Amino acid sequence: MNPGELDPGVEAALAAAGVRHEVLACDPDYADTASFCEHYGFAPEQAANTILVTSKKVDPAVYALCVLLATTKLDVNRTVRALMGVRRASFADADTTRQLTGMMIGGVTPFGVTTAPPYLDAAVVRQPRVVMGGGNRSSKVLLDPQELLKLPGVRVVEGLATAAP
Repeated sequence: MNPGELDPGVEAALAAAGVRHEVLACDPDYADTASFCEHYGFAPEQAANTILVTSKKVDPAVYALCVLLATTKLDVNRTVRALMGVRRASFADADTTRQLTGMMIGGVTPFGVTTAPPYLDAAVVRQPRVVMGGGNRSSKVLLDPQELLKLPGVRVVEGLATAAP
């Protein structure tokens, strides 16, 4: 894979859903949101993070894939936990994220993930454009967040995330 190319599974999922987007090359050293925004001149409210959440003490585990703005904090203890129907939940670790999504932290995107339902914070769709992971640490996807509504099974949730302190 060349720098700036999307993960092939992500590219296939974007095409299958008919999602209009631009691909941006990204130096892997700047793939994490804060570094990316600072290095490439994006405001944090333009960045959408995708976070895998897992249940705790439930077998088999329950997962949720949550998309939220970088300026917000995921409400795991109330909203996400309720959506998952579990008593306890937390962020999945890097290994679990890689196993379930096939993606490394810094490149996770909801496109192409079929192992967890996608939840989209309503604040994301109110932005004119967002940048998010391309399935790897060397690319990002820039799009109108309304395009995220083309994701199979996506659910827009008011209050999925709250303002970050």
